[in-house]
Amino acid sequence: MFNIIVLGPPGCGKGTQSNNITKKYGLTHISTGEILREEIELHTHIGRIVKTYIDKGSLVPDDIMMQKVFVSAVNLENSNGLLFDGFPRTILQAEYLDDILRIYDKKISLVFHLNVEENELYNRILHRSIDSKRSDDQLEIAKNRLKVYYKNTFPLIDYYLKQKKLKTISGMAEISEVFGKISSVIDDKINKTEK
Repeated sequence: MFNIIVLGPPGCGKGTQSNNITKKYGLTHISTGEILREEIELHTHIGRIVKTYIDKGSLVPDDIMMQKVFVSAVNLENSNGLLFDGFPRTILQAEYLDDILRIYDKKISLVFHLNVEENELYNRILHRSIDSKRSDDQLEIAKNRLKVYYKNTFPLIDYYLKQKKLKTISGMAEISEVFGKISSVIDDKINKTEK
């Protein structure tokens, strides 16, 4: 089983590249953003709680995030591997994910950090807000989301660097070019694993 995490700030292209990776390599895509937005659309108890955080650009509490990811991860044995998009977002969540995978005698194989300049992030988020009508894609909320990202999620770069799993990829190029670089890293890792 090959398990991947895609990290990066809002607007870096995590969702797009995650979709590309899962299609090419047959992985199960676990997008916490999609999971939480579905909870909101269904007006569930968790959805109502989550909406108050998302609308402010704040992180959803660890316990809610981990509960939703655990439910998604229980089907580990029925997959070629998992791709985590938008999770983990804190060190505590990363440790929790490592613990879940360890139960199944699995681990994270690769972590991609998509690096994009801040001005470009704002441009992308505002452009996306026109297309998607997402409540968290307004400028002030986007600014807060970036602050939250740098405070809570950016430390994961060092966390996975110490595990020798991190690959930083520039997300400033065209989508196909970025995906080409990601694919090259994955193919190289798979080839080394199979030897």
